[in-house]
Amino acid sequence: MKRAVAAPGGETQLLSAAELAEFLSVPLSTIYYWRHVGKGPPALRAGRLLRFDLASVCAWLERRAG
Repeated sequence: MKRAVAAPGGETQLLSAAELAEFLSVPLSTIYYWRHVGKGPPALRAGRLLRFDLASVCAWLERRAG
């Protein structure tokens, strides 16, 4: 799994579903399945698009590792 890097200046960094899949080294279909069953990281909607806040994804990973 890749290491998260904070965005410069503390800005929020949003990932697309494809970027999240690459970040987590899982297939894109897994991201959509996790969302469907309510087990994935929290997502934001930007119109029809899903975006994932990197800080929220990292917090989700920490909770799962616990």
